[in-house]
Amino acid sequence: MGTSSKLLGSHRGLKICCGVTTLLLIIIAATFAILYLTIFKPKEPEISTQSATLENFSVMVFPSIDFNATLRIVVGVNNRNYGSFKFENSTSYISYRENVIAEAPIEADTVPARGKLNITTTVVLLAGKIVAMPDFKTDYDNGVFNFSSQSTLHGKVKVMKMIKLIDSRFDKSQFMYTLDYFDKSQFMYTLD
Repeated sequence: MGTSSKLLGSHRGLKICCGVTTLLLIIIAATFAILYLTIFKPKEPEISTQSATLENFSVMVFPSIDFNATLRIVVGVNNRNYGSFKFENSTSYISYRENVIAEAPIEADTVPARGKLNITTTVVLLAGKIVAMPDFKTDYDNGVFNFSSQSTLHGKVKVMKMIKLIDSRFDKSQFMYTLDYFDKSQFMYTLD
């Protein structure tokens, strides 16, 4: 009888130990699930065009109307995630009247966790596509050209530098830029 009560007591201790271990594992799993679904949940980084500056503008009227403009664009990326956001090489598209007229390269980079990154790129707007559009003369007469910029960044969010919890792609596009250009009276020609 003495031996069986010892075995019964050791089984009881074993059951308590297994119960406590199971309870701890459930609490740890629930904690990780809650963290993953709240704090570590991937959020789209905020992508916005910080500025677009006209760096160069040249006009040629003979033998045909032609102009080229160089824009310097600063795209800001605000990473709201608790992990770093690493994005691939991408392209920013410049449109005039919903037609793509130029492309600006964006090189791959990493935005630190909860950090910001400004990316500067230059784009050359070629006249051929712009002048051929039917609304060009109207915009010229009004002195305003409406350009829009679309940037799409594909990347991954990496949490804790060792564990890739998220493998997501983020697409974002925005920004409307109105280019009010210089006084037209300095040119001695008319557009017909």
